[in-house]
Amino acid sequence: MRRHRFATAALLTAGALAALGLAAPGTAQATANAGDTGHSFTTPAQRQAAAFWTPARMRAATPLDLGLTHPTGQPAAVARSSTPTTIPATSPAADVSTPTAFPQAGGAWTSGGAVVKTSGRVFFTFQGRTASCSGNAVTSQNASTVITAGHCVKYQGAWHTNWVFVPAYADGNAPYGQWTATKTLTTPQWEASEDINYDVGAAVVAPLNGRTLTSVTGAQGIQFNGGYNKPMYAFGFPAASPYDGTKLVYCSGNSSKDFLLSQDHGLGCNMTGGSSGGPWFVSFNEATGTGLQASVNSFGYNFLPNRMFGPYFGTDAQNLYAKAQTS
Repeated sequence: MRRHRFATAALLTAGALAALGLAAPGTAQATANAGDTGHSFTTPAQRQAAAFWTPARMRAATPLDLGLTHPTGQPAAVARSSTPTTIPATSPAADVSTPTAFPQAGGAWTSGGAVVKTSGRVFFTFQGRTASCSGNAVTSQNASTVITAGHCVKYQGAWHTNWVFVPAYADGNAPYGQWTATKTLTTPQWEASEDINYDVGAAVVAPLNGRTLTSVTGAQGIQFNGGYNKPMYAFGFPAASPYDGTKLVYCSGNSSKDFLLSQDHGLGCNMTGGSSGGPWFVSFNEATGTGLQASVNSFGYNFLPNRMFGPYFGTDAQNLYAKAQTS
């Protein structure tokens, strides 16, 4: 999760960050124009990423973490449809059980199930330093699609390099392998101006040992245009204090719509930096650990502690998913 700081009512942009004295990217990373459709990784770049992420580097990776002061102005509109679109999980869920882990403001997930394998840490190089986020494997045509936050693939005008997904990460260990990205993508609005309402990213990962990602990890379902004010579960690998990135953490509760800066979902949650990009689920089944992904951890307000916000999965997020799963 990122805690954003804004100088004005404007949404998060490179210009706003520069006004706050935050450094622009200083590495030779690819910079996207508004018309770009994503960032592709060459085969040598994929090999470099696979070799780069040693257990020591994964443990040392630091989360992206900024903050948001009191905003003013009206939230921007998010394109959405009145008709929900639902893509089920790869493996069917069992009958929904009575929730026992609800509500929860933040704690280690110990109930097992599919979410342990579909969720993971995302590692990449940002401005010359090692950094981390979270992500989740979803049902897709290419069986190789990871959903994360937009700022976990591109930030301050540059695409991240050395990008890998480590499902079921466990304190430097990668029990199901390190999956290197062949392509990372985000919404047009995040790509062009880093509009916080559209902080959604995706990655297509290369096969590993002759197998696709979701043939190894399984895949969660996904839902678009599902509405607001739902019981939701959020997962991630927070790495900033009091967490250390070593375990899968979750929050759960009844979500609400942000009434301040964004059109995002809000959820009581104390996860910290590094959880960015972790999945939010509706219709989550505690017994099987499966659900329909409907958002990702995105940001929190400095003046509103213990509350997480995640973008609404509307039409643009659906278009991003469609592009990723056919890449």
